[in-house]
Amino acid sequence: MASTVSDRPGYGQLLRTPGAWTFLLPGFAARQPFAMLTIGIVLLVQHTTGSYGSAGAVAAFSGVSMALFAPQSGRLADRFGQRAVLLPGVLVHAVSVGALTALALADAPLWALFLAAVPTGASIPQVGPMVRARWAARLDAAPGRPASPLMATAAAFESVTDEFTFVIGPVLATALCTGVHPAAGLVAEGALTLIGGVLFAAQRSTQPAPRGAATAAEPHRSALSVPGVRVLAVSFLGIGAVFGGMQVSLTAFSEEIGRPGVNGLLYGIFAAGNMLAGIACGAIAWKSGPRRRLIVGYAALTLTASGLWAVHSVPLLAGLGLLVGLCIAPALISGYTLVDALVPASARTEAFTWLTGAVALGQAAAVTVAGQLADAHGASTGFLVPLTGTVLALATLLALRSRLTPPPAGRTVARGIGHREPVTVD
Repeated sequence: MASTVSDRPGYGQLLRTPGAWTFLLPGFAARQPFAMLTIGIVLLVQHTTGSYGSAGAVAAFSGVSMALFAPQSGRLADRFGQRAVLLPGVLVHAVSVGALTALALADAPLWALFLAAVPTGASIPQVGPMVRARWAARLDAAPGRPASPLMATAAAFESVTDEFTFVIGPVLATALCTGVHPAAGLVAEGALTLIGGVLFAAQRSTQPAPRGAATAAEPHRSALSVPGVRVLAVSFLGIGAVFGGMQVSLTAFSEEIGRPGVNGLLYGIFAAGNMLAGIACGAIAWKSGPRRRLIVGYAALTLTASGLWAVHSVPLLAGLGLLVGLCIAPALISGYTLVDALVPASARTEAFTWLTGAVALGQAAAVTVAGQLADAHGASTGFLVPLTGTVLALATLLALRSRLTPPPAGRTVARGIGHREPVTVD
């Protein structure tokens, strides 16, 4: 399935892409808070209400809101430019996080927390998809041309970057909430989002050119009109179920054994596995296509997640969590690589945000269900959520895998979206 590293462009060549560092560094700062939000909400609301179920439900409202609004944000960014969407978004997010924090500390009723969670999730800046769209623009992955061999490397690099934030973010949020104040994690998330988002938006030279207003001859269509994007979005719900189920269940497990501080360590090990696998995926010259890698990666993820509920010791849970993390990156990278084959540049940011939103929606459902299970039956039952999510997503992939094949040359990908050269996916 793979050959030597020298057979393909590597990270060194990717990072020498002109202009790359101008958006990579501020982009990393701007996306860092994304990994802090869910765990920050869970820890604060659980502290003020005493219920993991309530905490998970509030976090779920935020996640569902993000899942619903993220694709619209991506579509607006494709049309009007990233800066025009990002600047007002980070301002709204900072204010919304402040309101949610204040309400939680004031012991406001649960419905008020739900209301505050909606704009908090809706305004989460979609920096990850924006960075991926900038890579595509810099690497000139345009409709009608073969994809640059560096695009797969860029997808792997972005997965590593995402997971590095998930190594740092939950650990930082947990340390702030347990060592400083229960609200400190959310306060830091709001401040970092505002500062990082403004710095990223200031990098105008690398943002993709806005496509402008629609015309009668070429109306704008949603990236979701591409069948393969719909299949990928459903499959990414399962990845969100792993993230959400792990966050809540590891938190509940740590509380259950009387060692709350170990939560950040366990989740950090899980995320580190994802990051290490991402590094390896970007360095390997794969001979199999991304569709096959997606299915194989999902099957491995389902297998490793199946044992989480039966583990009751910290070392064993850390080891199995590492294995689960190692299986996530191949699936994520393969899915994002398929977007480049299925969707042209004019709708790519939106397509990426559909996948990101699907992860958030899966995460939202998972934190709600896992929280309720942990409250009622103990932390171990919460680990059934990642297993259920991956099983359902894998079944969907196997049943609809033919829709992940790009159309032949000259055929329209989706009416009003554009054309594509054939790309090998198997």
